[in-house]
Amino acid sequence: MISHTAAITIYTKTGERREMAEATPYEEQRRRQVEANKRKLEELQLHHLSAAIREAAAAAKPSLVKKRKARVPLDVADAVMEPVRRSGRLANLPDKPVYREKVPDFGMKIRRTYGSVRRDLTNRVYATDDARSYAISKAEDLEQELDSSFPIFIKPMTQSHVTGGFWLGLPIHFCRKYLPKRDEMITLVDEDDDESDTLYLAMKRGLSAGWRGFAVQQKLVDGDCLVFQLIEQTKFKVYITRASSYYESED
Repeated sequence: MISHTAAITIYTKTGERREMAEATPYEEQRRRQVEANKRKLEELQLHHLSAAIREAAAAAKPSLVKKRKARVPLDVADAVMEPVRRSGRLANLPDKPVYREKVPDFGMKIRRTYGSVRRDLTNRVYATDDARSYAISKAEDLEQELDSSFPIFIKPMTQSHVTGGFWLGLPIHFCRKYLPKRDEMITLVDEDDDESDTLYLAMKRGLSAGWRGFAVQQKLVDGDCLVFQLIEQTKFKVYITRASSYYESED
């Protein structure tokens, strides 16, 4: 094997003789290259930059132990905490949407003496076809007897009118021709001249608040038929023909 070094004899200050290996041109060039690279690294200060990056990463690393938040009792939270709104545009909106039908204030209270009574829907009365037809026939006969100078319409009762929803839709043509164009209080007068106030919804063309109290008070059931006579601009005289009269007529 050929060696790339040669022996050099040197003498120390004490006169001691030593032999050192003389570097070849290749090793000398490699040594100079290493020193040059070292100087460049020192000029760039990469070791300081690397240490700074490690320190920043260690500082930004979140703690593995999560901080526990103090629990607030539900009743205290509901009483004290307020909902947070991130948008100023929504600041004036209500916390929860309200879908309940709002009754306009017309300066009078709707009679609710009977409106608070809830009917047992399991005890619904269903009229037979014969009884229903009989009530309608009697209502048509009554219509012929009433004063024709007052607008009149006939309305047979179904379950949605007298139980559950308690909503009474009125004939569209009648509403367009005779009833107000905006929401208005309408008075219903029964055959004993007792009055009940109801809310007429012009857009929906029907009676809403107050109709339930009237239906319960008059003990209306499925199959009954009503004759509405408009005696004033916002007042109906109401006549009732009962489906139950069908069974009395057979006796």
